[in-house]
Amino acid sequence: MKPAARTMGSRDSYGRLSPLWTFLLRYGPPRWSQYVVQNWTGQRLVIAVPYLWLIIFFLIPFLIVLKISFAEFSPLGRPPYEPVFRWLEEGALQIKLLVGSYVYLFNEPLYVSAWIYSLKVAAISTVLCLCLGYPMAYAISRSSSTQRNVLLLLIILPFWTSFLLRVYAWIGLLKTDGVINTVLFKWLGIVDEPLAMMNTSFAVYIGIVYSYLPFMILPLYSNLEKHDNTLLEAAQDLGAGPIKSFLRVTLPLSFPGVVAGSLLVFIPAVGEYVIPSLLGRTDQLMVATLLSDEFFKNRDWPRASAVAIAMLLLLVVPIMIFQRFQNKELQAQKK
Repeated sequence: MKPAARTMGSRDSYGRLSPLWTFLLRYGPPRWSQYVVQNWTGQRLVIAVPYLWLIIFFLIPFLIVLKISFAEFSPLGRPPYEPVFRWLEEGALQIKLLVGSYVYLFNEPLYVSAWIYSLKVAAISTVLCLCLGYPMAYAISRSSSTQRNVLLLLIILPFWTSFLLRVYAWIGLLKTDGVINTVLFKWLGIVDEPLAMMNTSFAVYIGIVYSYLPFMILPLYSNLEKHDNTLLEAAQDLGAGPIKSFLRVTLPLSFPGVVAGSLLVFIPAVGEYVIPSLLGRTDQLMVATLLSDEFFKNRDWPRASAVAIAMLLLLVVPIMIFQRFQNKELQAQKK
């Protein structure tokens, strides 16, 4: 009875002490190692590593950019913006938040046009990648194991070359005296004059589709390769032809792969910078180009930060949709 009474007395004494002292008594140095071993090993430790990575390399930079987006532009300052938080001589903290950069983004016609054009280019490029990538992924998933490895290698092979060099290669193909016009105009005589393909939206679509097509094919292949072929056999036994079996069985089952591939193409295409800068129109800019101009040419860091935050918020919904379908895919694999 006495040890129990002593224990109760020690527990009651915790309540009469300060919260910090109580915490140290309960989880002090003698117990910290035991607490870490019991609660921060195994699964929690593995999960903590990517979370720590995201906090250091995503959350902290995001908060810095968010703070700069509310600052006041100072052309002659270094850095070129006024501090958001400032300690006054009286010891008070002054917080100065301005939303003028965000208001400018949605009131300036140049930015509104850039937003619409970026979404249009990303949407059309995604549809083109889907139309080209689905048949290719379907053919790879239905091929033999030897052919499948070779075809997958051919899909991944362009990644072995620099992205910038591949875009520059398209300049040599699409320009007025390039390879395509030389073949069509001089050698074959199919066209009466060289085609104007460079610095057009057509060139941007070509560059984006070529660059991001593997991101459409690989998720689709990963989904189609796991389909149960006995379902198609059952559909044929019930009288369904190849086209109807595809529309009623294969296509609905591949919908998660379609969504995943489409979002993997759409999300980076909205913020594409290199391809529109090298192949695109000079009279129509995309959002990433405006972001670069504001940051490097105008040195308006608050407005550039506001553009970056607005782009991130614009892509939050597609990212959430992608995460949802990815979770469904993982749950289906567990079953």
